[in-house]
Amino acid sequence: MNEILNKPYFITEEQIQFFQENRYIKLKNVLDQETLDYFNVVISKKVAELNEEETPLEERTTYGKAFLQLFNLWEQDADIKELVFSKRLAQIATDLMQVEGVRMYHDQALFKEAGGGITPWHADQYYWPLENDKTITAWIPLQETPLQMGPLEFSAGSHQILEGRDLSISDESEVKIQKRLKVTDYKHVIEPFDAGEISFHSGWVFHRAGANQTNETRKVMTVIYMDKNMRLKKPSNPGQQNDWETWCPGAEIGEVIDTHLNPVLF
Repeated sequence: MNEILNKPYFITEEQIQFFQENRYIKLKNVLDQETLDYFNVVISKKVAELNEEETPLEERTTYGKAFLQLFNLWEQDADIKELVFSKRLAQIATDLMQVEGVRMYHDQALFKEAGGGITPWHADQYYWPLENDKTITAWIPLQETPLQMGPLEFSAGSHQILEGRDLSISDESEVKIQKRLKVTDYKHVIEPFDAGEISFHSGWVFHRAGANQTNETRKVMTVIYMDKNMRLKKPSNPGQQNDWETWCPGAEIGEVIDTHLNPVLF
């Protein structure tokens, strides 16, 4: 079962170059339908079991309306760990970043409920106490994801913009970053995802997602990788302090992040 998870996925030089320039890429046929269907069931079940959100959708904050968010499911379920620790995915991350290998930062399930709101413009690395930008997130939709469902959107190459990096995911980040991106030549990429298609994006590239206008949940699993030689930096905001304590427990500032939660995956 799920043999594809450890089979190599061939990345071309053109794809590596595209990622290096744009800091995102979408790759087709990374997973097959059987594997997708299997993890759709397994992850949905675990999310339903662990989800503690009881506030009605319309009464939540913008962040709360964007998605149900559950972390490090690999610790909770052996089957999910098989996906999160997939050699195939970790190899793609390693090849795209052009590093010797990658280790786990953490995983997240991001379930955008039917009628769920937008995910505002943001850059993930705002939250991460990591020394450099050799980070990459695999965004794995567990079903075909048409535009109406709110797939991930990217501002290609926007990792070069420093303005807006100090904003958490919020109404403010949506407005300010969108305004900044409008006066640039960076292409705003809004495309559906086929079943089995996965995107990879780096920590400082700006991205968002639209609202889910369908009556089905948009189910997505994500895995965040970092260069296996990544060092911890001194946190510069409360989010980074929290991430240090939660995802890199016991790691020391200036040292390689090598804790029991950050195993080398490839």
